[in-house]
Amino acid sequence: MSKDIRIKKGLDLKLKGEAELNVSEIARSKVYAIKPSDFHGVVPKLVKKEGESVKAGEVIFFSKTDEKVKFVSPVSGKIQEIKRGEKRVILEITILADAQDTFVEHSPKNPNDLSTEEVKEHLLASGCWPFVKQRPYDVIANSADSPKAIFVSAIHSAPLASDLNFTLKGKKEALKAGFDALQKLTSGKVHVTVSPNADFMPDGIKAELHKGYGKHPIGLVSTQIGLIDPINKGEKVWVVQIEDVAIIGELFLTGKVNLERTLALAGTGFEKPGYVVAKMGAQVADVVNANLKNGNYRVISGDVLTGDKKSTTDSVGFYHTQITAIPEGDDYDFFGWNLPRPNKFSVYRAGMFSFLTPGKKYDLNTNTNGEHRGFVLTGEYEKVCPLDIYPMQLLKAILVKDIDQMEALGIYEVAPEDFALTEYVCVSKQDHQHIVRNGLDVMIKEVG
Repeated sequence: MSKDIRIKKGLDLKLKGEAELNVSEIARSKVYAIKPSDFHGVVPKLVKKEGESVKAGEVIFFSKTDEKVKFVSPVSGKIQEIKRGEKRVILEITILADAQDTFVEHSPKNPNDLSTEEVKEHLLASGCWPFVKQRPYDVIANSADSPKAIFVSAIHSAPLASDLNFTLKGKKEALKAGFDALQKLTSGKVHVTVSPNADFMPDGIKAELHKGYGKHPIGLVSTQIGLIDPINKGEKVWVVQIEDVAIIGELFLTGKVNLERTLALAGTGFEKPGYVVAKMGAQVADVVNANLKNGNYRVISGDVLTGDKKSTTDSVGFYHTQITAIPEGDDYDFFGWNLPRPNKFSVYRAGMFSFLTPGKKYDLNTNTNGEHRGFVLTGEYEKVCPLDIYPMQLLKAILVKDIDQMEALGIYEVAPEDFALTEYVCVSKQDHQHIVRNGLDVMIKEVG
């Protein structure tokens, strides 16, 4: 039986530059990149050398801690360069792409005819396993585990996020096959949460369907887990992005790993915000396709709350479904803290008037409007965090590495993205997402 979920806490950042519902043609990138840093906690072991040829879907490296977890090339071509940092840490593997892709061929399979182990082996061998992430800790799932449930968020509530009705149009068959495969991975339920106006879901899927209502972060999977089937100590839950369910389904239907996304180009930094189709690891310069305005704009792979700052020579993040461009905040208002600013957005009412026009959209820049300082108790964190936790107390417990308090305050229930809004409203300008990531790493090391 489905269960509608609702939240009252949260915050919708209404930004200008929403992507128009049309797809623009872009040139195929000459160079694609795979960055191990996109897969937190993975120490790569290379199986290819510079100059070697690869096919699309062929293994480039695997995880040293779990050799079954493989990472594959998005395109066919030649390994151009293996970039290393300090202590020979692998930073990036670049691939000089062929004009057309030649794929590694896997046998098409019907997930309903396979056992749990056979589905796992197919996902592992094909390189699709990195799409399956685990809670707690927000890392790639251990293939030896059996989760109590699998959660799929089919809501995009982040600022300027892509429209799933548009990006998943025509993919119902692939989604159905993907959900059939996911159901084989757990003895529990597969939960999928959609927005009330969603029309991309196929009929008869093997999943429990929920409708989500409320502000951001209703689209974050931690919010959905907390309202549907909370995690207790010792339990594991797996999560998959809805776009990646379609990629998994396409693998079972066609036997090919098609690492392609429909990306939203959003924000006031673009001449014509819209959509493009690109392979994972494509260069940002090719994806934005001269659509970027002249001026000082920050290009972000992902959304403005959780995305990564990129230069045009960088590559698109593995898990990201949008590219955002907003003005760089390198200018300052004289006495800006002490003067009324009617055309700027703020959750605070001191000198601000944005609360009088809740539907107004803003062209916000990257300026933090303040400097890093000690935590100040304001009560604003709790207004934007719908999780059943005390966010400030958890952050402080992480900073002093108090493992018992971290457990008691809900460290197993959270991921860094869940603290993006508390970070946004923080008058102390603390890096909440970085703090939480460090806390999760401490728990992995100390508790496992």
